[in-house]
Amino acid sequence: MMQRLFFRVLAASTIMLLLIGLTACNGFAKNPLTRIAPTGQSKAAIFVSKQAPVMGSMLVNPERLQAFERDGELSKIKTSLLANTGIDYQQEIKPWLGNEITLAVTTLDIDHDSENGQQPGYLMALTTTQPEKSREFVKLLFSKRVLAGANLTTEQYKGVKLISDNQIPSTSLQPEDIKNQNSLAGAVVGNSFVLFANHPKVLREAINNVQVFDLNLTSSAKYQKVIQQLPKEAQAVAFLNLPIVAKWQGLKRDAQTYDNQIISLVSNSNGLLAETAFLGNEETLPPIAQLSKPVDALQYIPASASLAVAGANLNSLGDSDLGQLWQQLTAALSTSTEDVTSLFLPLTDVQKRWGINWKEDIFNWVQGEYAIGLLPRQDQTTFDWIFVAEKSEQTPAAISRLDTLASSQGLSLSSFPLDEQKISAWTQLTTAVNTSGEAKDRELFTIEANVLGTRADVGNYEIFASSIEAMDKALTAKDNSLMTNPRFNESIAVIPQPNQGYIYIDWTKSHDILERQLPILKFVEVLGKPFFQNLRSLTMSSYGNDTELLKGGVFFQFNP
Repeated sequence: MMQRLFFRVLAASTIMLLLIGLTACNGFAKNPLTRIAPTGQSKAAIFVSKQAPVMGSMLVNPERLQAFERDGELSKIKTSLLANTGIDYQQEIKPWLGNEITLAVTTLDIDHDSENGQQPGYLMALTTTQPEKSREFVKLLFSKRVLAGANLTTEQYKGVKLISDNQIPSTSLQPEDIKNQNSLAGAVVGNSFVLFANHPKVLREAINNVQVFDLNLTSSAKYQKVIQQLPKEAQAVAFLNLPIVAKWQGLKRDAQTYDNQIISLVSNSNGLLAETAFLGNEETLPPIAQLSKPVDALQYIPASASLAVAGANLNSLGDSDLGQLWQQLTAALSTSTEDVTSLFLPLTDVQKRWGINWKEDIFNWVQGEYAIGLLPRQDQTTFDWIFVAEKSEQTPAAISRLDTLASSQGLSLSSFPLDEQKISAWTQLTTAVNTSGEAKDRELFTIEANVLGTRADVGNYEIFASSIEAMDKALTAKDNSLMTNPRFNESIAVIPQPNQGYIYIDWTKSHDILERQLPILKFVEVLGKPFFQNLRSLTMSSYGNDTELLKGGVFFQFNP
């Protein structure tokens, strides 16, 4: 399921924005931020080069977010960021800070000399509502750094006063050590912006970008293309130059179909919607089938499912825009290209025992609707699964092939009624020794059947399940299916229609399996604890039919 890998990348890409400050605001359901009028697109993009790897902006004043936090998380973030600086946020920053905070990696190497190591350029741009107070703050900040032992330098550059410092270098330091010392440069530009950077050269280039329009990000046709995808009410945005990000992170650059990505965050009365758009460097493959309503196959996925995937036309997924994105990701990350269902669904064991390939032997014949669900077992360490596929002309041949593959692996096929429904089961027969019983002086041999999968022909669908118990839940789910789950319906109501289907994750029930499959999640949870500890569910989808863009979203729903 390449579709899920797209959403993995989409979710990972939003983490940066979630940790800018919105992670602290976990009372969205009762206090939607839509009451706050955001500033729209980033105004600070004029300072950022078209070649910059990444830029992220929060478009809401932190004080407006303060009213929505529960346990003082934003105050804690401010305190930790200003620790050991001697700066009082309330007295020295709050009075002049405007409605935008932008952070950017402007270049991979400030002096463009790889011989002395690489030092990325970092730029922070803050809007100011009171220029004089912000100038006073910049002077105060650098005076405190001088008292701490830094050397201070001032210069006029194209009408802007730049202030910079550096720690007094030790004669024992090597050139590359001196280059990477803790330094800071700052300036107030006009009456609108306060800039900080880790080197005065970064500030000079930022000013050049403003004065020479063709240099800055806003002059990029690709940037203009993707920002058109932003909702007007976005409270945070990020823009990524994917080829340069790949170079920065040492990733391969083969199969680069998508060059740029933009991400936005918008809150509503039920949660937080993170939307993203990938822009191709050429016309991409067409999107997969668009759906105007939830697929009926979900009626066989119980409401208790911890994870569910639903859509249409699995057979065309590899020749779609999502498949193209997955090829780029696997090339960049050098990950295995094996059937990606194993990343989220516990199907690997069945695949090995049967000698099947889920993509080639099952998914390729699914031309209509499909739904996949994970069901937690009582031990909470393993999951049952249900796979529902709409029938097509290829279904009988596909089922016959599955039976043949199962038989070649020594599995037995048997049929029997489950309540009033006939089902088939693929079983592995084993013998067991039992020394108990009437004949205690001799061993008794018994035959045990281990069920590896079940199948049922129900109306217009074929249903596959990992066990008889899971099949029973699928067959009896109609009155208590995921389609009747209010939480699920609230989530999909936020996703634009038509779309290419959904992935729904009940965070509490799926947390453990996701951590096992994505170890980095533990680290992310530590950083975004206020966000994740109140997360109830997340729903992902992709949508749009622009052959130059791949657009999608993740809706985060929180506990009330």
